[in-house]
Amino acid sequence: MNIQEQINEYINSQPEPKRSEMEELHQIILDIMPECRLWFLDGKNSDNKTVSNPNIGYGLQIMQYAGGKTREFYQIGMSANTTGISVYILGIEDKSYLAQAYGKDIGKASVSGYCIKFKTLKDIHIPVLEAAIRYGIEIE
Repeated sequence: MNIQEQINEYINSQPEPKRSEMEELHQIILDIMPECRLWFLDGKNSDNKTVSNPNIGYGLQIMQYAGGKTREFYQIGMSANTTGISVYILGIEDKSYLAQAYGKDIGKASVSGYCIKFKTLKDIHIPVLEAAIRYGIEIE
């Protein structure tokens, strides 16, 4: 199964209305990043143990670890969680920036150092989420 098929299967496995909202958000991100590399992480580690929710990833960045090692990873991520949807904006060094820049205007969402979590798209201002995503793909 290729990455697009894995993404489709993951989104389609969600109950409504989350499935439709994830489809809509997936399309919003693709509209912002039309040529991006797509990723799918199933949430399992090398021992096939579940360690996180599955994630859809968009874009490409080189992550630098403290020991000097690097690895390719996505810039923007999306996953279903128990109460709604999480959008991850990765690579932001200032862990207070996302909440300060977008938290007060985004609507009913929890905004942490790199994650915007909300119950439903109706609870948030989508243009503010789009701005946060655009910021996330511009940082190097």
